[in-house]
Amino acid sequence: MPVTDLELITDAARASGEIAKGFFGQNPQIWDKPDDQGPVTAADLAVNTMLRDTLTAARPSYGWLSEETEDDTTRLSKSRVFVVDPIDGTRAFIQGAKDWGHSIAVVDQGQVTSAAVYIPMRDMMFTAALGTGAWLNGNPIAVAPDPDLSNPHVLTHKANFVPKYWTQGRVPTMRAGFRSSLAYRLCLVAQGQFDAMLTLRPTWEWDIAAGSLIVQEAGGIATDQTGAPLQFNNPHPQVAGLVAGGAVHGPIVDCVSCP
Repeated sequence: MPVTDLELITDAARASGEIAKGFFGQNPQIWDKPDDQGPVTAADLAVNTMLRDTLTAARPSYGWLSEETEDDTTRLSKSRVFVVDPIDGTRAFIQGAKDWGHSIAVVDQGQVTSAAVYIPMRDMMFTAALGTGAWLNGNPIAVAPDPDLSNPHVLTHKANFVPKYWTQGRVPTMRAGFRSSLAYRLCLVAQGQFDAMLTLRPTWEWDIAAGSLIVQEAGGIATDQTGAPLQFNNPHPQVAGLVAGGAVHGPIVDCVSCP
């Protein structure tokens, strides 16, 4: 039988982990990206090369969008596109922490249809395909069923606790947590370990494409910070922030001060 998109990207995500673990803790070469866009390591580039070679060979008609590949406009003419972050959480990777991973999505006409996020140092493989549920290592997962709406547990960055982002200049009550990888944050929400995650700055598609589908297939909602549906493979591959969660999604969006 032909290999499905989900099977293809799941195998590719696991292979990415094997490559990255070979660099982990070995002081890989590090470069700083221009315009203060953060670091990139030899591991990021090695994983990116493998993924591009493997995935585009298997699906030559698909476009390609990756954090570690110079973007061009050819992907805009493709109905289906791979959206990839070779290593999401590169700073954690450099620091020797475990909370980094590989994020791979297939986008069809702007909508994510297959997603895989792999956290190799924890051997956690999160997967989803549109309409079939979300899974962790083959077991079904779901968002938190009964969150405390008055004090939700939210994964976010301290930069989001700025009054200008919130209506009436008041940050709502919440218990904050943090993980370096946006994709991992989304998956932890899908697993029900946290009630929501949010980022209120322009957000790159490769950081959130796979994780957003995993949240949705786990019974949650993932939108931009205004509550609008997410659309991927944009000419400029960013979305207007992100709010993802179960029952707390709506109340959080209602508190966000949108430009």
